[in-house]
Formats: sequence, C-alpha cells, structure tokens
Amino acid sequence: MGSSLSNLTEGANGSTNGPGLGDIPESCVACVFLYLTPPEICNLARLNRAFRGAASSDAVWETKLPPNYHDLLDFLPPERYQNLSKKDIFALLSRPVPFDDGNKEVWLDRVTGRVCMSISAKGMAITGIEDRRYWNWIPTEESRFHVVAYLQQIWWFEVDGVVKFPFPADVYTLSFRLHLGRFSKRLGRRVCNFEHTHGWDIKPVKFELSTSDGQQSSCEFCLDACEHDDSSGNHKRGCWIEYKVGEFIVSDSEPATEVRFSMKQIDCTHSKGGLCVDSVFIIPSDLKERKRKGF
Repeated sequence: MGSSLSNLTEGANGSTNGPGLGDIPESCVACVFLYLTPPEICNLARLNRAFRGAASSDAVWETKLPPNYHDLLDFLPPERYQNLSKKDIFALLSRPVPFDDGNKEVWLDRVTGRVCMSISAKGMAITGIEDRRYWNWIPTEESRFHVVAYLQQIWWFEVDGVVKFPFPADVYTLSFRLHLGRFSKRLGRRVCNFEHTHGWDIKPVKFELSTSDGQQSSCEFCLDACEHDDSSGNHKRGCWIEYKVGEFIVSDSEPATEVRFSMKQIDCTHSKGGLCVDSVFIIPSDLKERKRKGF
C-alpha cells in the first residue's frame, strides 16, 4: 500500500513502474485546483513539482479572490502588496485588514475567500460613553480589538453604528457580540462579576438594521434569562453571545452599500447595567451557519 502510494506521487523521471501523479501536466493540475478550496490546494502542493507549480499559479488564486479585492488592498500601504503574487495577496487579505482608525476590520475567509467584517464598540456611537459614571473601556484579550465597552448602570441604553463598504454580491448576517457581567483574570483563571448586572430581564432590547437600498430588519431579545436553573445558573451570564439582528442582500459591490445598525432599551422606568459590548460582525450567512455547526 505504502509503496503504491509512493509510486503514484513519483513521475516519469523517478519511477519505472508506469505513469504517476508527477506525469500530470501542470496546466491540468491547475484546472483541477480551480474547484478546490485554498487549504486543499496548499495541502496538495506538497505532492510534487507540478502540483507545487500549479498551487502558485496566479490564474488559480485569481478565482479565490473576490472580484473587488482591490478595494480591500486600498486600506493597506502600496508597499505591502506591490509585486505580490495572487497567492500571497490571498494570504495577506485572509488576515484582518484594519481601517477607520483601527475600529473596523475586514478579511477574507480562508476557506471560501468571501468577505467578512467586524466593527469595534469604539467605532459605534454609544449614549453616555464619555461619562465614567456609566461606561468604562476594559482592555481584554477576549476581543479581537483588545478592548470592550463595559456598562455599569444607565437608564437610556442606545448603541448605533454605520459602515459603508463595497461588499461583494452575497447574503450577509449582522450580529452583536455581547457579554453579561464583568470578566477578569484571577490567579490565572477567568472569573466573572455580576455586581452591576441588572435590568435586562425586565424588558427586551430592540435590535435594528437598515441598508442604503431600503432593506430593513429588526428583532428583540431579553439579554438576561427570565427563568433561572438552580443547577446550572443563568446560562446567558458569563459568556459571549452573538445576537443575530438580521440579513441583507448585496447584488453588486457598486455602488457601496451603507449599513446602519443599532440596539436600544430606552424605557426609562428602570435602570440596567453589567453589560460588555464588544463588536458587530457582518458575515456571509451560510458561512456563519457552517461555522456555528462546526464545519
């Protein structure tokens, strides 16, 4: 079995037992690579010289990049991508590309090459954020932006944001990433404090999104569970939860799509607090669903 596989990976120059994978023309290998994912291509590149050459072909990697990948490159200084192959450009864009003073990031999914985005709490308009009696900024490694907004207590809770970007044609899901309770490290262990956590089980928070071409979506969630399980506690506390606001459809990257989003609980009959606001994610909908299922 092992010797047979070895013979297959050898070509005409290294085997006397008939044709092997090394005899396949590089152009034919490149045609096959058009139907494979970037991780699959990189794995097969280790087989032999023909596969390695095809795995570096600009013609192959051009198909893995979104049609408007130049819009992402515009956020980078030219010296970062000039003279790079398409494969290296894909590798560059599969890492987060910051923009808007580092408060927003865009990147390509490493498997599908589709565009994903995240927006920091610092890139949003938060009512009362400048008043330390209500809000604080907490540095943390649990956020891709290394900082989250922590609400101690407030009566009028409102967070708004907007992004204008030439999203490629796709169906996108927008969600808020939130955490009930203040977390920290103590003796190397993660601990949560719920001293300020209150008011989120009384009335729901309203989430909304709208786009420049008239699409709208809204929903409501109670951020704190109304019923407590004595054995496991409140399952919504002490962990990051992504709240899906809705979906929007982009049919063309031109003109750029403007997306507005918000969450609010402005019933001033009660105060609320003890909430961490991290970021907003905009991810292709089926890609997000596959990741949720562990694919």
